[in-house]
Parts: sequence; structure tokens; C-alpha cells
Amino acid sequence: MGLKLAAVIALVSLLLSGLFYWYYTDSQQRIATLTANNAKVELAIQQSEAAIVSMQQDILKVNIQLKKVNSDFAEIRAQNTQLAEKLDNVDLGVLAINKPKIIERIINTGTKNAARCFEILSGGELTINEKEAKDAKTFNNECPWLWPGNNQPAKP
Repeated sequence: MGLKLAAVIALVSLLLSGLFYWYYTDSQQRIATLTANNAKVELAIQQSEAAIVSMQQDILKVNIQLKKVNSDFAEIRAQNTQLAEKLDNVDLGVLAINKPKIIERIINTGTKNAARCFEILSGGELTINEKEAKDAKTFNNECPWLWPGNNQPAKP
């Protein structure tokens, strides 16, 4: 009977050892998998945080640009208002009848200067005279605000 009991105990011990070995290896595999998953999650968190920081910086840049655009737009509206006031004070029809040559010269010069303004705004190179201009009016009478030395918009 002692031999049978020893055999049963040995069999149970062997079975338990096998179960513990299986549990240990399975647990180690799960730990390895969970560790790898944890590393992936941490990397994803770092990337998300970096993306958030980048987006916040982009939002700040967009807000700065928006403020600049709104400021430029306000300046353009002020310039348009000044121009409209000038044109309201002048009756070109009467002047054209009384002084046609002068009006023709003024209109042709204004048109030439306005066309040059579009060239400059489109990225055209400045001429030598434009580079050497001492003030906004001598730079271009139609768009003095484009003068490179101008810090504030010039009044037309």
C-alpha cells in the first residue's frame, strides 16, 4: 500500500508540477505581451501629447496670422475710405471738359502707377527708383503703403 500511495503522490506531484509549469510559462507570455502593449500605449500617449502641443502651436500661429490679416484688412478699408472721400470732392467731368490734357495725363499716370502696384503685390522686383525712394509718395503715389521703408500706412 505504501508503494501505491507513493505512486499516487508522485503522479499528483508530477501533475501539479506540470500545471505549475504551464501556469508559469503562460503567465510569463502574458507578462511579455502586456509589457509590449504597455510600451505601445506609452508611445501612443507620447505621440498624442506631441500632437496636442503641435496643434496648440499651430493655433497660436493661426491666431497671429488672423490678427495680422484683420489688421491689414482694416488698413485697406481705411485707405479705400480716404480714396472714396478724395473722389467725392472732385468732379472729374467738369475738370475733363475744362482741362482735358491735364486730366488725361493724371489718369494715364494714375493707371500706370496702379498697374505697377499690382506688379509689386504679385511679387515683381522693385525698380532702382523705387528702391531709392526717400518716402512713400515718391515710391508710388497710388500705393504708398507698399513702400519698403514704410512702417505705417501712408495717407494717399
